[in-house]
Amino acid sequence: MFEAATFNNIDLAQISLYIFWLFFALLVYYLQTENMREGYPLENEDGGRESFNLPLPGPKTFRLPHGRGEVTVPDYKKEDREVALKRGGPNGYPLVPTGDPMVDGVGPGSWAPRRDEPELDGKGHPKIRPMSKLQGFEVSAGIDPRGLPVQAGDGEVVGTVAELWVDEPEHLVRYLEIDLDAEFGGGKRLVPIGMARIWPSRLQVRSIFGKHFAGVPKTRSADVITKLEEEKISAYYAGGTLYASSERLEPQLG
Repeated sequence: MFEAATFNNIDLAQISLYIFWLFFALLVYYLQTENMREGYPLENEDGGRESFNLPLPGPKTFRLPHGRGEVTVPDYKKEDREVALKRGGPNGYPLVPTGDPMVDGVGPGSWAPRRDEPELDGKGHPKIRPMSKLQGFEVSAGIDPRGLPVQAGDGEVVGTVAELWVDEPEHLVRYLEIDLDAEFGGGKRLVPIGMARIWPSRLQVRSIFGKHFAGVPKTRSADVITKLEEEKISAYYAGGTLYASSERLEPQLG
C-alpha cells in the first residue's frame, strides 16, 4: 500500500526529465563561471569593484603556444593606465575626457591592453607582414593603391601609399602603409584598411585631419606589428571620427 501510494505517479521518463533539468542547470552555472575568467572582476566608473550574482572561479593557469609562457586568470589586476575623465552628470552619464581624447583610449578611441607581441599563425610566425616580405602575394583584383596620394578628412594630401600589410593565413590586406610628407610628420604610418577608401586617383582617410597624422602611433619594427600596436593604431583613427573636430562632437542629423 505504501509503495503504491509513493511511486504511483513517478516513472522513468519523469525521473529522466528531472535529471536533465539538473544537469542543464549545472552546465549553465559551470559555463557562466568559466566565462568569468577573463575581464573579471568588473570595475565601476569610479574604479571600484562591482558585485556579482555568481562567484568568480578559482585561478587557472594556461600554457600558451609557441613558447610564450603561461597566463593565470582571473588575475585580479587593475588596468595599468590612468585616464583623465570627468562625468557629464549624475551616475550613468557619459564620461568626458579632459586630456587628449585621440590617445586617451576612451569613447570610440577605446583600446584594450593586449600583449605587446605580434599575433602568430599556426606555425608560430607573425600573421601580418608587408606584402614585399611575402612570396606569392599580389593584388589580383581591384585597385592597387600603392603610389596613390593620401587625402585626409580636411582635404590635405599628407603623403603616398607605400606598402600593403597582409594577413598571410587569411589572404587579406589589413593595413596600408603611408609614407608621410615632412610637413605632416614624415616617416611611415599604418592605416587600417577599414578606415580608408580607395579611389582610382587617391586614398581617402576621412576620420582624421592632416595635422593628426604625425600623432598616429608608430610600430617598433619596420615589418612586424604587435597586438597592442594594432589596438592603439585602430583606436586612434576610430577616435578621430568623433574627436578630430569640435564640430563632430555636436549632434548630427542623418
